Amino acid sequence: MPKLLVHSTDVVGATMSGPGIRAYHFAEQLREDFDVTLAAPNDPEVPIEGIDVVRTPRDARRLRDFALAFDVVVARLLPLSVMRALASSPVQVVYDLYVPVVTEQLAMLEVERTNAAAHVFHESLLLEHRFALATGNAFVCASERQRDFLLGMLAALGRVDRDQYGRDPTLRELVDVVPFGLPDEPPAASARVLRGVEPGIGSDDKLLIWGGGIWNWLDPDTVIRAVAGLGRDDVKLVFLGADHPDVPMMTAARRARSLVAELGVADTVLFRPGWVPYAERGRFLLEGDIGVSAHFDTIEARFAFRTRLLDHLWAGLPTITTQGDALGGLVAEEGLGRAVPAGDVDAWVHSIEELLDEGEAAAVRARVEAVRPRFLWSRSTVPLRRLARQRGEPVVARARGAAAATRALGLRARAKVQLYGPLGVVGRRPPRRG
Repeated sequence: MPKLLVHSTDVVGATMSGPGIRAYHFAEQLREDFDVTLAAPNDPEVPIEGIDVVRTPRDARRLRDFALAFDVVVARLLPLSVMRALASSPVQVVYDLYVPVVTEQLAMLEVERTNAAAHVFHESLLLEHRFALATGNAFVCASERQRDFLLGMLAALGRVDRDQYGRDPTLRELVDVVPFGLPDEPPAASARVLRGVEPGIGSDDKLLIWGGGIWNWLDPDTVIRAVAGLGRDDVKLVFLGADHPDVPMMTAARRARSLVAELGVADTVLFRPGWVPYAERGRFLLEGDIGVSAHFDTIEARFAFRTRLLDHLWAGLPTITTQGDALGGLVAEEGLGRAVPAGDVDAWVHSIEELLDEGEAAAVRARVEAVRPRFLWSRSTVPLRRLARQRGEPVVARARGAAAATRALGLRARAKVQLYGPLGVVGRRPPRRG
């Protein structure tokens, strides 16, 4: 059985954000066809039957030797020296580029204009992204819109050529879509964890659930203003991901807290401390009446895939979200809730009132149940299985590796100095975002 490595840049354990969740389920789904090892930056916390879960070697040289021992590597991004070594080997390398780094980082830096470390980190991340595109054997992303974006970048790098077209006119052997997925079984009801339990939430309150983090490219302020505009004490907006365990609080999160204080709505807008454990998220979602997410009208939104919105489908929640991204389009097309214009507080107020109506909510929940099976992990990962089975070929001729690797090391060192001071260059990495 071929040996396959799933490499996660984010923690895989009890508390996970999107990239860690995705790596966890990739490993779980691929174990039937491969001898799978899942590597993450933390010590193993969550055992997966039939899978070797290990801590990623921190030294780039050791990571390179570790990765070269596999037949297939599935990863988001890797250090430049590791990607360069893989490119000149027969290992089949599939890069998972479901996070649109180029556009997401623009949104990040617009807010973090004075954060020198963030700007250096941005440069190094884009360098890694371009290098992955130049050297990977195949790529996956989360939507057809993202696929078009990646094909454009690959064409600019000379990867869309006559040889590639001759092998596969669809180019699905080069780039295919693997959406974020859902467990086969929906969440099961259990004892309450919010209503009548969490401070400030009554037993009969109506709950709007913001299930993920508060990142700089998202717009919690519009939702907060809408809840304030409702003027209802029995409607509570609950942020479940206010404090990421590994990523420092972003400007958008601090700004949201300030707005709550400014509007005097601390009784109806609640920031639950900590990060809901992945295995327990269903208990929280099942108590919700509406799942919410909002973003700005930017290029970031066009190529984004708001992974937490899929949890709304999993739990049968009606959704209110902003227009413009792939899942906002799905919500509108399939009648899964409401997709509203960016920044339109009145539209949010109207949508909340509509979906709190029991009859309308029941009709939406029925449509959600019909759509949910499309996004099961067992279904969404089929293209990944196919790409992983392809025969790996060296693509080092496409890489200009030495100069890029040297530049990447310099950028990383600069970022560490900005974050940790001169002594921080030894043995520490800037936190990954996204």
